[in-house]
Amino acid sequence: MPWGLKRYYGTGSLHFITWSCYRRRPLLVTPARRDLLLTVLEKMRERYRFAVIGYVVMPEHVHLLVSEPQIANPSTVVQAAKLGFARLALSDIESEPPHRLWQSRFYDFNLWSQRKEIEKLKYMHRNPVVRGLVEKPDQWRWSSYRSYAYGEAGLVRINDWSWWEEKLRAMVG
Repeated sequence: MPWGLKRYYGTGSLHFITWSCYRRRPLLVTPARRDLLLTVLEKMRERYRFAVIGYVVMPEHVHLLVSEPQIANPSTVVQAAKLGFARLALSDIESEPPHRLWQSRFYDFNLWSQRKEIEKLKYMHRNPVVRGLVEKPDQWRWSSYRSYAYGEAGLVRINDWSWWEEKLRAMVG
């Protein structure tokens, strides 16, 4: 781990996670690639049993707001999502050597309050508008905005805490 980087796992807090395409290249520029990434993310959500509170997939980076997984930790989840996407998409992406899709590291910020949770959700949902990709957040279908605004199901289930509820039921009785 690089000097000065400290990750806090096992706290039960939410994690605001960001990772970028290699050298910030827009490798997620097509709808098909963004859909593929969300499909992989949903598989990782099921495999590692974590809740996705919010997300946005931009042309050159990804933001997630997630719970801690019941299996493994957020680093493992990010690694698995990056690798899963790369395995499926690498042949499709015409990349110059060294054929890298992702920056090596990711940013992880623990959220300790509901105020921060709302701040990060708003930030994610406004990101496509601020970048000029759309005029309104509901026009960008690669974010969790429509789930909150209209109750629509997307490629990733939002606020599914069923695994945590199962765990609590098992502990109680």
